[in-house]
Amino acid sequence: MFEAFYPVIETKRLVLRPLAISDSESLLSIFSDAEVMKYWNTPPWTSIQNAVDFINDSKDSMLCQASLTLGVYLKPTDELAGKCMLFNYDKESKRAEIGFGLSRACWGKGYIGEAGEALIQYGFNKLGLRRIEAEIDPDNLSSANALEKLGFSREGVLRQRWEINGVVSDSALYGRLVTDEPLKLNNA
Repeated sequence: MFEAFYPVIETKRLVLRPLAISDSESLLSIFSDAEVMKYWNTPPWTSIQNAVDFINDSKDSMLCQASLTLGVYLKPTDELAGKCMLFNYDKESKRAEIGFGLSRACWGKGYIGEAGEALIQYGFNKLGLRRIEAEIDPDNLSSANALEKLGFSREGVLRQRWEINGVVSDSALYGRLVTDEPLKLNNA
C-alpha cells in the first residue's frame, strides 16, 4: 500500500506526480497570486520557505499515508501547472477530501476536470475510497462548476466556517460516492 501514496498518474495532457524541492519556485509563483488564493482558507504565500515547507509537509504526510499531494505537470513541457490533493484521508471510513490549485495561466483549459477525474479514479480504485468530499467557498463559482462537472453533489453549507484576514465566509460541502454514475469526460 505504501507505493499507493507515491503514484505517477498520466492523462492525455497531464502528468500527476509527487512534488520535488526543485518545484519550490514554480509553486511559490502559483500560490503567492492573490487571485489563485482568493477562496482559500490561508493567505497567499509570501516566501520560498512557504513552498519548501509545503513540499516537505506533503512528503511527510504521504510517508505516513495521511494524504496524497501531487503536482500537476503539463505534457510535454513538464511545466508545473498546480497541485491536486486527496487529504483528510480516513482509511477506516474509506473517505478523503479533494482539493486543487492551478496557476492562473492554466484556468479555463479543462485541466481540473482531467486531473480531477484521474485523481478521483485513483482514490476509488487504488486507495479503496468509498467517498470523496470537497469543501469550497460558496462564492467560488468556478470551483462549484468544476465539482459538479466531476460528478459531485452539493450536500450542504457550513455557515461562517472560516475567517481569514478578518473576512468571514461559509463553506459549501460536496460529495461523490464510488457508486455514483461515472463521469464521461472528453479529455480534449
